[in-house]
Amino acid sequence: MGPDKPDDTAKPRWGRSLTALRPFAPVIGRASLRDVAAGGLGLALGLLICSTLLFGVGVDLASGAFLIAPMGATAVILFALPNSPLAQPWSALVGNSMSGLAALAVHQVTQDPTVAIAASAWLALVAMFLTRSLHPPGGAVALTAALNPAMLDALGLRFVLVPVLGGSVALVVMAMAWHRICGRSYPFRQPQEAGPHTTADRAAQMRLGLEPEELARILVDYRQSANLGVEDLARLIAAAEQMAAGHALGTLTCDAIMSRDLVTVRPDTRAAQVADLFRKHAFTSIPVVDAQGALLGVIFQLDLIRRARRDALRAKTGFGAAMASLQSDKAAGILRAAEVMTIDLPNVTATTPVASLLPLLADGGTEAVPVLDHDRLIGIVTRTDLLSALARSAARATGHHL
Repeated sequence: MGPDKPDDTAKPRWGRSLTALRPFAPVIGRASLRDVAAGGLGLALGLLICSTLLFGVGVDLASGAFLIAPMGATAVILFALPNSPLAQPWSALVGNSMSGLAALAVHQVTQDPTVAIAASAWLALVAMFLTRSLHPPGGAVALTAALNPAMLDALGLRFVLVPVLGGSVALVVMAMAWHRICGRSYPFRQPQEAGPHTTADRAAQMRLGLEPEELARILVDYRQSANLGVEDLARLIAAAEQMAAGHALGTLTCDAIMSRDLVTVRPDTRAAQVADLFRKHAFTSIPVVDAQGALLGVIFQLDLIRRARRDALRAKTGFGAAMASLQSDKAAGILRAAEVMTIDLPNVTATTPVASLLPLLADGGTEAVPVLDHDRLIGIVTRTDLLSALARSAARATGHHL
């Protein structure tokens, strides 16, 4: 006999009713206050600029085509769901325009309201599918046109060019600028673009062993290509793998893997002394603390290299000469640690689970995470520490020992 299945009949009637209603409950996760504020303000500004631009080209307000309602739906998608395939510029511009053309074509054949509404919406959907520009507000564009035959008589092709295409262009341009201001990428970065180091290699955590074409095929097979982009799917798989790796670390905390015997410097330490410490200890990072041991920042080897490069460009000298000058105690205006250290780094406590360091120390992030007891520095976890912990966990899981 198989395992006993839960007996739904044993539940109270109200409990069974709630279970039956569960598919109708919200399935979208809670939005952060930042996303709510950014999306709402961006939408408002986008529609304001869109209407201003359309007014500037002299669209007849009496025609009802000054700003059509579907532009509001387009704005919601562009500003609230910028990663969605439905929100990308091709979908918004071509999808809305093809829908407008579909309604205009139907209008030339019939002006019977019932037939025109159904035919316009159907033709718009077919056109969007064929041009791979599915954009839900396109259906509203076709419906708006079909419900206003007088407007189509007055504007003709101008309906497609001005309120539809013009409005869509204005919103897309505004969305590109707004998301850049908010630190988001729109249009969404495609998988073939350069990685975080401006090379052809993708970020380490995004190297899944799957080609973009294979990810695209997965989306098509599961009929999700309209809901997720290839880059989105890659990010989700990478996040799931990262979380699984975190589970392998179990309850291990930073206290177990952090370096405790730290070499630190004061903010007034000369850059030449910092360079000597890098050479002596083969470190890639050195914390900067005050007299009480409170963390002020961290100097990475890369910080010194960047400073030397900047000095070389400013003085029009070679990089080697700039690096030598930076490390010289005899140079004019001796460089101090406080001038090159990186501040506002993420930090953790001794009881922080090691798994939470995975996204912090991922490629493109930071190279080391300070461990604090209140403001006092008590340790540091580097990428090497984390890799060693992961290797030990993997060895234990397979019955081997390092």
